[in-house]
Amino acid sequence: CLTLNPRLPDCRLLRPSLSPTTPCPNKPCFLYPVSASPCPALGSPRPAAARDPHAPPLFSRSRTGLFFQAQPQLKNPFLEDPLLGRYLRRHLPHQQAVFSDLQAFGERISDEVDAWGRECEVNPPRLVPFDPWGRRVDHIVTSPAWQRMKELSASEGLVAIGYERSCGEWSRVHQMSKLFLYSPSSGLFTCPLAMTDGAAKVIQSLGVPPAVDSAYRRLTSRDPERFWTSGQWMTERRGGSDVAAGTETLAEPQPDGSYRLHGFKWFTSATDADMTLTLGRVVGRDGSIPPGSRGLSLFYAEVRRDPQGRLEGIEVQRLKDKLGTRQMPTAELLLDGLPAHRVSEGRGVASIANMLTVTRIHNSVAAAAAMRRVVQLARDYATRRSAFGRRLQDHPLHLQTLARMEVEARAAFLLVMEVSRLLGREETGVASPLDRHLLRLLTPVLKLYSAKQAVAVVSEGLESFGGQGYMEDTGLPGLLRDAQVLSIWEGTTNVLSLDVLRCVARSSGLVLQAYFTQTQALLGHASRLPPLAPAVGALEGALSALGVFVEEAAARPPSYLELAARDLAYSLARIYMGQPPHVV
Repeated sequence: CLTLNPRLPDCRLLRPSLSPTTPCPNKPCFLYPVSASPCPALGSPRPAAARDPHAPPLFSRSRTGLFFQAQPQLKNPFLEDPLLGRYLRRHLPHQQAVFSDLQAFGERISDEVDAWGRECEVNPPRLVPFDPWGRRVDHIVTSPAWQRMKELSASEGLVAIGYERSCGEWSRVHQMSKLFLYSPSSGLFTCPLAMTDGAAKVIQSLGVPPAVDSAYRRLTSRDPERFWTSGQWMTERRGGSDVAAGTETLAEPQPDGSYRLHGFKWFTSATDADMTLTLGRVVGRDGSIPPGSRGLSLFYAEVRRDPQGRLEGIEVQRLKDKLGTRQMPTAELLLDGLPAHRVSEGRGVASIANMLTVTRIHNSVAAAAAMRRVVQLARDYATRRSAFGRRLQDHPLHLQTLARMEVEARAAFLLVMEVSRLLGREETGVASPLDRHLLRLLTPVLKLYSAKQAVAVVSEGLESFGGQGYMEDTGLPGLLRDAQVLSIWEGTTNVLSLDVLRCVARSSGLVLQAYFTQTQALLGHASRLPPLAPAVGALEGALSALGVFVEEAAARPPSYLELAARDLAYSLARIYMGQPPHVV
């Protein structure tokens, strides 16, 4: 009785003194069968209803209730993102071809690829160190969906687009737009793609040495049968970002001009890749080992197996048990005579600078994509979920929360596209000195800020689903776990903030000069639009305050600016994101 009409306080649910044999005519009722006898709570009879003998047990549905919440639906992520469409319409040449490509890819993501990504999550990789007869094999077993992701990445040109350059200086924007759509559904396959792209960039920048020419063509291929992915095996026990002091791997020269690598790699991302780039120190003929960053060389190595199925020169010690990114194998590796070719003589850290630029942009694409995906799902859910008599979308406070998430997602996307545009201009030889300075400064700024905001926005997004946002079987918590790696991989927030300071110092302040010049020019264009006057005024005030701070910091001891490095980087990001840029 209480279930259907809580205004009946005399029901035995609240009055245990009622006899349990007293029938009750209200249905469904947890205590009494349907009867024509009067209910003591109501005092009036109800005729008994005829009952089908083949019907399910009486009141069975009341055990679970009659209401089930509709889940949010993932629709074509390209069509659901009007900002992406507006940006591309305004800038890209060959618009129709790019739009057709992205729309078809978006449809494929919602129809099939997103399910593959979920499969990668629930069937993570596992290590099989020995075969049934005790032979060492070190097989990393991944799900079939992970293999399909590799084939998809090749056929869709997710790396190749950046090197085919069919859109000229906008080719990187086309590529990153496609990765932006793919990333949240990729089952983290975007991580090996980032390292593959970074490896191709390094090889290209070094002039494609003959020893790695075939590898470069495979890394940038659209043929699933030929396509290779690359790992990135840099981190050792002594440190992550401090590779100069932390690299102990030794390279022994061989008579044929190749090398054998010996060392222990503490983190190797995408360990199932076909090749890798790694750092090591060449052992001299007298046994000497060069110290410091100048003593590091960059090496190329293929992951091969001998006729008995054993890895050549590699032992997989264990797979890492991680907070997130469980879809991708990350391992500890012992390099015990791994065959390798040297692609840079010394200056190994400088040789990977181009790789870091590319992988940090990929990291930022993943951050912006995670924000966009959780906003899309939360927005859809708000049209389906009702609370306190109204849809969530009709509650002003909830709508305000979604709007704030949307602002962060848009800001991250526009800055990602701006840095991708600058990279494309540099690669096609049309970048001005101002473009090159901005690319150098904005890459670490973009990465550090977008990564931190992704964690905050995705966390807020999960909260918008209530308890369901915390349930593993919805797939939503994985978005938050995977977002957390973004602020750690390829440089933590503090490491990148210090990189911003080094960038300023090494350019003798030219990067900051370029930043102020570009920002003031864009604000000048925006000031012609009266509706933007309040925003322009606020940004001009922030830019002026930033200029004052930079001047004051120059007169202080270096430790003062180092202590303020994170705040400086955040200010650079917020002002550049906040301006009404020429890209919208």
